[in-house]
Amino acid sequence: MAFILESFHSALILIVRLDAELLNIMLLSLKVSGSALISATIVGLPMAALLALTSMPLKGFFLNLMNTCMGLPPVVVGLFIYLMLSRSGPLGFMGLLYTSTAMITAQFVLALPIIVALCHSAIVSVDPVIRQAALTLGATRSQASLTVIAEARYGIISAIIAGFGRLMAEVGAILIVGGNIAGYTRVMTTTIALEADKGNFELALALGIILLGMALLINSLLLIFQRRAIVRK
Repeated sequence: MAFILESFHSALILIVRLDAELLNIMLLSLKVSGSALISATIVGLPMAALLALTSMPLKGFFLNLMNTCMGLPPVVVGLFIYLMLSRSGPLGFMGLLYTSTAMITAQFVLALPIIVALCHSAIVSVDPVIRQAALTLGATRSQASLTVIAEARYGIISAIIAGFGRLMAEVGAILIVGGNIAGYTRVMTTTIALEADKGNFELALALGIILLGMALLINSLLLIFQRRAIVRK
């Protein structure tokens, strides 16, 4: 028990003192997950709007695919990206394996189905009368679609927050494609796994506390936006 308390005390000291190694790992985690989330949102939100507001061939197939891919095992995604970026793979000439770019790519693949599926659900839940009213008042189809998307903004923000939560907790894919290289591709989750194996529980606990704090913040924001969406209804 004394050892656990001492480890927690040392972890809190690292956080309070803003340990340089701790900060670098945390900033790299935010950079990788943030970049992947922004990219997935830029690609996924238009896809979700297209699926929700238009009639297109294979629409049901794409929706089923996105919903299925929400549960993709991260290690499978990591393995696929690894094979693509390895020297013998089709993209090996780019030399991206064991870089932050490879990690962002893997997390993009994980985040995209979440963004598309949840944003689609938010957009289709908007009352169809809103779009019809916009068209009646002289809006173009594009303007009417933007009105619907704006009405679904709380659900869309909730989807983005949920995607970020998934990425921050992910370890399998980025460990495979990033290699957990100190100072280059070592993020919070991979560091926790490594330091725990080494017996360096102070740093692992410090990062764990930060991750739990982020999870609490993410869930709190998600709850706030979900409540606002319910109130508007």
